[in-house]
Amino acid sequence: MAGTAQAPLRVALLGYGLAGRVFHAPLIAATPGLRLHAVVTRNPERRQQVRDDHPDARLVDDADLLWRTPDAVDLVVVATPNRQHVPMARAAVAAGLPVVVDKPLAPSSAQGRELVDEAARRGVPVTVFQNRRWDGDFLTARRLVEQGELGRVTRFESRFERWRPAIKPGWRELGDPDEAGGALFDLGAHLVDQAVQLFGPVSHVYAEVDRRRPGAQVDDDAFVALTHAGGVRSHLWMGAVTPQLGARLRVLGDRAGYTTYGLDPQESALREGGRPGTPGWGEVTPERYGQLGVDGDLRPVPTEPGRYQSFYQQVAAALRDGRPMPVDPVDAVDTVALIELAHRSSVEGAVLPVPAR
Repeated sequence: MAGTAQAPLRVALLGYGLAGRVFHAPLIAATPGLRLHAVVTRNPERRQQVRDDHPDARLVDDADLLWRTPDAVDLVVVATPNRQHVPMARAAVAAGLPVVVDKPLAPSSAQGRELVDEAARRGVPVTVFQNRRWDGDFLTARRLVEQGELGRVTRFESRFERWRPAIKPGWRELGDPDEAGGALFDLGAHLVDQAVQLFGPVSHVYAEVDRRRPGAQVDDDAFVALTHAGGVRSHLWMGAVTPQLGARLRVLGDRAGYTTYGLDPQESALREGGRPGTPGWGEVTPERYGQLGVDGDLRPVPTEPGRYQSFYQQVAAALRDGRPMPVDPVDAVDTVALIELAHRSSVEGAVLPVPAR
């Protein structure tokens, strides 16, 4: 590793679209021990955005320049369109550079597994940006489940729904499977990951996946039911055609339930130029607290502050001190495999068993 205990680790960010500009670059810049050293983009408008947002970062036209001089950086972050996740990550691994890959890891579980296996053979750390593990509502629900506040959990409901009936130009709306577009790969990658983090391995999958908008090439309305090996059933909704939004999370147990509405505020704060470490970061106001209990006997539970900054703090600790990366890439492969199974379930109209590894 070229960095030292005194010098910040030098990060090269591939891509400066939504993921790179709104999420990765601000979080990297806010993390002690990391420095946004270089940004790879050819787009003139985005290059100017980099100059405005991070004037000390070096602008690079082509990622090949990074692979030819691997000693010049300490970490690569792949925030490109989905179809480039695996090729860019494999190139980083081949150069011996640790890599963060935005979700979804790959457009297929086979490609994701090959990448993870290759990184393991070469001894190069790889992790996946599953930032929604650090949403405040999810952290709160996880704490309540682990503390037994709900009793034995039976059902989990989770939604990322939007009202975006018009199709916007861009790769996310393209039907080529290599693009990994559509609601199930985009929003489902978060929802499936959260459900598995809460309730463990999945034994069966059922899904309803549709294209509702005229001319849509990719799914924009999806429902996925997961049966966990432990008996919990997770019901997950995602899509772009929801004129009335449901509860963000509802967890039901044999003693109590927990329900919360509205999105974690960190994404909107990042879009508006906010940064971790500022007063009130990741907090929601009391009127947005979730409710715990049974109907007729409900009480508000303060939502834990969200902390997306924890992801890159853990990445820095892993590279400095050999601690585990924040997200095991095998988890991300399993998530893609469940998304593939959901697509197949919808086509076949059947509940499908999850194959053993």
